[in-house]
Amino acid sequence: MMSRSPSPPLNPLAVSEDLAPLPEVKQAGNANIDFDGQLSAPLVYHEDARSGCGGQTWPAGLVLGKHMLRYHREQMRNARILELGAGGGLVGLAVALGCGEDTRLLVTDQQEMFGLMDTNIRLNKIEGRAKALILNWGERLPEEVVSQKPNVILAAECVYFEPAFPLLMQTLRDLFAVNEDAIVYFCFKKRRRADMQFVKMAKKAFLVEELFDEDRTVFQHQALFLFSFRSRPNSGRPTNVHNAGLPPAARDV
Repeated sequence: MMSRSPSPPLNPLAVSEDLAPLPEVKQAGNANIDFDGQLSAPLVYHEDARSGCGGQTWPAGLVLGKHMLRYHREQMRNARILELGAGGGLVGLAVALGCGEDTRLLVTDQQEMFGLMDTNIRLNKIEGRAKALILNWGERLPEEVVSQKPNVILAAECVYFEPAFPLLMQTLRDLFAVNEDAIVYFCFKKRRRADMQFVKMAKKAFLVEELFDEDRTVFQHQALFLFSFRSRPNSGRPTNVHNAGLPPAARDV
């Protein structure tokens, strides 16, 4: 039976310098999203801000979803996909719908988002190949993730709370320990100068590439950035994959 560990404490009234503002708050309900025609049948996406800030559509999710469908559709056809900080699962569900029935998907976020992720999986009738999981950054990876060995990791709008940057970095390291050949597609909106510190951290740990997209001049005017992360070549030290399933204090250094 799946263990749903509680989310780490996060005060929603924390200082605004650390937290990205919500987009314009919408009433709870369903939206039909086709990513500018990239989906022949639109994704049915339930939004509910009462679940938390991930309960609404954010611009980076729309950019990343469209990018994946436009440029990586063939690569995704039999991919093992994990979405981090998924909110309602916008990007992962779009890829699963648009890239064929062999795609396998884990959408992950904190406990507060679990019901919304599960609702959107059921709304789009892909229960057989998509699953919602609790994954708190910096904590032990769920067994389903370790077993899946995801080779594609999607992360949209995960740069919004500066104290969580080291936790997100640790989770990315753990995912590369599980599968060193994985690739991360990462999109975020820069709202504070501190947001670019995450990119600097990533460049020290991973191979980081800013991705081509024909819409880049458009979305960069909105301070949106699109990257890929890959693991650095093994320096000769053996990778202990089992460490990815251990709490941070128990990992080999």
